[in-house]
Amino acid sequence: MARVSWKRATAELAARDPALATLIARAGPIKLRPRNTEGSFPALVRSITFQQLAGKAAASIHGRFRALVDGDLTPEAVLALPEDAMRGAGLSGAKTASIRDLATKVLEGTVTLDGIDSLDDDEIVERLVTVRGIGRWTAEMFLLFQLRRMDVWPVDDLAVRAGYGLIHGLPVAPKAKELLSLGDGYQPYRSVATLYCYEAVHLSRGNLLL
Repeated sequence: MARVSWKRATAELAARDPALATLIARAGPIKLRPRNTEGSFPALVRSITFQQLAGKAAASIHGRFRALVDGDLTPEAVLALPEDAMRGAGLSGAKTASIRDLATKVLEGTVTLDGIDSLDDDEIVERLVTVRGIGRWTAEMFLLFQLRRMDVWPVDDLAVRAGYGLIHGLPVAPKAKELLSLGDGYQPYRSVATLYCYEAVHLSRGNLLL
């Protein structure tokens, strides 16, 4: 299947879902943060750091951790760091262990990141969840923000569920199992719907949707 642009995918979903179209008109074009130019390993380290944390707090911790390494953030550089230094940057014990396990598995070849973009989404998730502390959500964030995959639908993400409820005026956000089927109509561009669900939550905090 030929690759479709984000702009075209957004227009197609707007035509399918009038409620989503209303939000798209209000929010404007999709806003994607830049890819991690250092590559897949640093991108995954960032995803682990951001687990279950608000954006500003996670960014601060990630910045302090990144400052511990001069030069490229490689598996070798991570394993050379004392665990106390990683904890001192603000990483929890669990996240420190997860990042070190990722580094170890990449070095051992248990988790190969070279050429990972050639795999399909499910294969990538299956590979990454073998790392301690990387669950499906972390793998999905990697697919969405680093690899720019177009059909990511993270139903366990509370913000996606809340955003879908806001967009469609639901009294209660759908549960994960409900959201799974609700996303069928957005295939194969569910990443677009995901990003606008995030945007709906962001706008609601400014009372623009409520």
